[in-house]
Formats: sequence, structure tokens, C-alpha cells
Amino acid sequence: MTRAAACRIGSSIVALALWLGVSTRAAPPQAEADRLIAASFDAAYNLDHEQGMTLVRKAVAVAPDESRTHRALASLLWLDILFQRGAVTVDHFLGGVTKSQLNLPKPLPALDAEFHQALDKSIALASRRVAAEPRNIDAEDDLGTAYGLQASYSASVDGSLTAAFKSARRAYDAEEHVLERDPSRAGAGLVVGTYRYVVAGMALPSRLFAYMMGFGGGKEQGIALLEAAAKNAERRTEAQTALVLIYTREGRHLDAVRILRDLEREYPRNRLFVLEEGASLIRAGKFADADGVLTRGLAAFDLDPRRKIPGERPLWLYKRGVARVAANRPADARADLDTALATSPVEWVRGRIHLELGKLADRAGRRDSALASYKTARAIAEASNDPWCAAAAARYTRTPFGPVTSPQTPHPEPVLFRLTR
Repeated sequence: MTRAAACRIGSSIVALALWLGVSTRAAPPQAEADRLIAASFDAAYNLDHEQGMTLVRKAVAVAPDESRTHRALASLLWLDILFQRGAVTVDHFLGGVTKSQLNLPKPLPALDAEFHQALDKSIALASRRVAAEPRNIDAEDDLGTAYGLQASYSASVDGSLTAAFKSARRAYDAEEHVLERDPSRAGAGLVVGTYRYVVAGMALPSRLFAYMMGFGGGKEQGIALLEAAAKNAERRTEAQTALVLIYTREGRHLDAVRILRDLEREYPRNRLFVLEEGASLIRAGKFADADGVLTRGLAAFDLDPRRKIPGERPLWLYKRGVARVAANRPADARADLDTALATSPVEWVRGRIHLELGKLADRAGRRDSALASYKTARAIAEASNDPWCAAAAARYTRTPFGPVTSPQTPHPEPVLFRLTR
């Protein structure tokens, strides 16, 4: 059982939240490096990737012997890789879209190599410091955070669940020990809380195996640790983005909206937070509000000259089309969905567009057309490994789509990822 269980646990335990970073405690001699790290992540959260990379490279130059500067560089490289692959939406991590790494493009070799070089350096420096100063809580925190990043990359980019599990266990052990020594350490509580939440949601055999391997569980305790971290300036952003994923999975969609609006105010240049607010409003059944948010976001998107994730404009149009289908605005919904379909969406979005077109056909009494759309949606979903869409298409094939009575939210197994500074 151990190998299979390890793979199942690895697919869940890999801690990751979209767009995140972890602040580190400032050491007086390294004030400039800390300032540069903070500025680099502020730029990254605002989707100014090139500026962020310039700043974090300066931080490494200022403090080349500090684990956290190399970890910050690795984190921004990983964020850049995720952005280039397009794996940066809640749908990816809660809808099963990236369950198979085979469906995502490989990272550029130069970026992949630089990531591993930076992270290996971070782990080596932190390990050396822990060995020399075993009672140094900052050193242990650095090491645990670096292993957390290693786990996230192994699962989300390399597709190696076994390697992710090993790193996640090391991260959990280190950060739990930090939390035992100092309960006020918000960052350690964030890591431990995330893993506790994930373990608590596993099937019983995998959960028992996780306990045997040293992981703790407890959904409410995990959420409480994350909520406490979200009130702490040190790691607020990471905790907030992790909670967006968890609240979505828990069906607490208006809580997710509240956090996303806070993130939008803090990072006004990050259009993806607006996209996620619109998606969360759809899940909450607030279709008119979602339409307004997505319309505003689309207008800003069209004026934004910066690079986009693959198929980003069709994704915006698809989301607004979903809101308009649910609000029973067939003409406007059809316009969005047709435009999205004609502008090279990525495969999982293309499958879901056909699902919505099937709903429109059902509403119009064109059952044959609806069945054809559902068949296409299901075929695309199965080929692109989107189990939620495949299940929805099968359901509407059996039972025609009717009036919306409640928001429809996928409930896949949790796959949370955490980006760390």
C-alpha cells in the first residue's frame, strides 16, 4: 500500500496557493536584501514579472550567503513558469484541470535549471545554518519553507508525486517544530495549517498512512491557523490566497470574494484577482455581480499591454458567458462563448465552452443540438483530463439542463499549492 498511498498523499499534500509569497523575518544586517525581496514580490503580485525578477536578483547579489534570497529567486522563477504554463487559476487547482502534468507545456529548460540551482542553494545554506546553530529558529523556518517550495515544484511542474511527498514531509516536520517552539510564528502556522487541512480531507486509508508518516490532520484547526496567518502582516498575502482556494472548496464563496477584493486593493495591477472574483461570484450564485466584475476586468485586460497567460482572453469571455448563461441572457452569453471559441482557447476551456453551449441549446428546446455539444464537451474534457467538465456533460446528457436553482460547484479532491519566498 505504501507506494500507492504515497502517490495519493503526494497529489494532495503538495502545498501551493496561486500568486503567493512568504515574508521572512528581517535581520538587521540584511535590511537591503529584505527590502528588495519585499519589493520583488510586490511587483510579482502585480504581474510585473520582469521588474520582480530584476529586484530579486539584486537581493541575491546583496546577500549571496542568505538562504532566503535564493529561495525568493526560486519562488519568482516558479511563479513565472506557472504563468507561462497558464496554471494560475482556482479552476486548475480545484477543478482537476492540471491533475495530469502531461497536459501542460514543459517549462523552458533555462528557467527550470535556474530554479533548481537557486532552490538547491537555498536548501544547502539553510541546512548548513541549522547544523551550525541547531537552536536557531530562523534557520529551521528557512529550511522548512525551502522544502515546501521544493514539494510544490515537484508536483506542479515535474509531476513527481513521490518527490513532492518526501519534500512535503520535511517541510511539515520543520515548520511544526518551529510552531511548537514559538506559536506566534505565523509562517509556520501557515504551512502546518495547509497540510492539516489537506490531510483531513483524504480518504481514510490515505489519511491513516499520512498520520503514520508524521503528518497531522484537522480541517478546522488547519483553517484557523490559516485565518490567523491572514491577520499577520508577515505572511498575509500567502494566507489569503490559500484561503481563497480552501473557501472555494468549502463552498464559502462570499468569503473568497471578500478576500479577493482585499487582494485587488493591495495589488491593483493584478487582473487575475479580478478574474477570480468574478468566478467566485458565479459560484456564489451572484450572476449579475459577476457579469459586472468580469466586464470591468475585460475592459482593463484589453488595455493591458503586458504578457498574458495562454488563452487568457477566451478564459475571460468564457467566465462571463457562464454568468450570462446562468442569468438567462442567451444572446449575450452566446456572443461571449462564440467569440471565446473562435479565439484559440486552451483545451479545458474549449471543452467547458461547449458545455455552456449545450446548456443554451437545452434552454432553447434544441435537444439534439444540446446533446451534440455535450458529446463534444465530454470528449475534450476526457482528452484534456478535466473530470469536472466530463461529469457535467454526462449529467446533462442524461437530464436536460434547466433553470438554475443553485450555483454548481465542482468538489474534487483538494490539490493546494503554495508559493514561498
